[in-house]
Amino acid sequence: MTWFKVDDTAHAHPKLLKAGNAALGLWVRAGAYAAQHLTEGLIPGVVAQLYGTAPQARKLIASGLWHTSGHDCARCKQPPAGDYVMHDFLVYNPSRARVEDDRARSAERQKRAREKAAEQRTQERNPPGPSADRPRSGDDPRPEKREPSANQNEFPDGIAGQRDPSRRDGVEASRSPRPDPTRPAVPPTEVQQASYGSTPAVPPNVVPLRDELTAAGIVVEWSLETAEWFRLEAIVKRTAVPALVDHAREQWRRARSRPRSVRYFLPGWTALPPVPPGGPTSPGADVIPLDAARPGRVARAADLFRTAAQDDPRENAL
Repeated sequence: MTWFKVDDTAHAHPKLLKAGNAALGLWVRAGAYAAQHLTEGLIPGVVAQLYGTAPQARKLIASGLWHTSGHDCARCKQPPAGDYVMHDFLVYNPSRARVEDDRARSAERQKRAREKAAEQRTQERNPPGPSADRPRSGDDPRPEKREPSANQNEFPDGIAGQRDPSRRDGVEASRSPRPDPTRPAVPPTEVQQASYGSTPAVPPNVVPLRDELTAAGIVVEWSLETAEWFRLEAIVKRTAVPALVDHAREQWRRARSRPRSVRYFLPGWTALPPVPPGGPTSPGADVIPLDAARPGRVARAADLFRTAAQDDPRENAL
């Protein structure tokens, strides 16, 4: 998770006072979007239209909080035509490379910590040194260490379940552990096809889908678990991106409340049939007419109907 930083004196800054509260809301939401997607202050025009209005965007530009294509600020990069860039975003917020490096180092630290914990658990279960070197209780020849014969008669080994070893003593293998219900089931084929690593960023083969959804006005969060990234990569590999965007646009329109995460579309995308490159992507493109699907059966049924009508005397009488 990254943060969009706002200085504690921003409430009285002249630029923010000039922009006004309504435009300031657009500025904050767009800044959070840029921090989440690591755009380094670049705000797509479709995102600005989704979060605010054209007059609010013009106020941000007039107050110097945003720049458009062709601006003369030497500290800010040029955005594409129709998009915006936040002024001095990289002065207060980290760059994309720095965030990715921090995430990689954090993932490496967690990996080493897990490996160290697993090694400690292994050492606790299997202490060093051969078992033959450790003295056994029966090898002690001192008489005071032996159990009196009277106690042996009163507590024979045949009572209290001490004759035969129990199932927990290792005679029978225990049952396999129950699966974790919090972890989603992922088909093995999708896991083998996925290429997602430990860094929590959008995989390269999912970036086209994210960009197409954003261009279509569907702006959602892309924070998924590892298994969900595997599943989404397999979906993108077998189904064309335009088909996924069309399906998401229809779900977006029918949703009672606006979806916040791309996780909302995963069940519907999973049910979509495979779409070859260049194939039709409309929702009804995979519907096959009955006469085209089984022409032989339809023709035979029509012939039988005509034969029965000719043989029926009531039909001839008419």
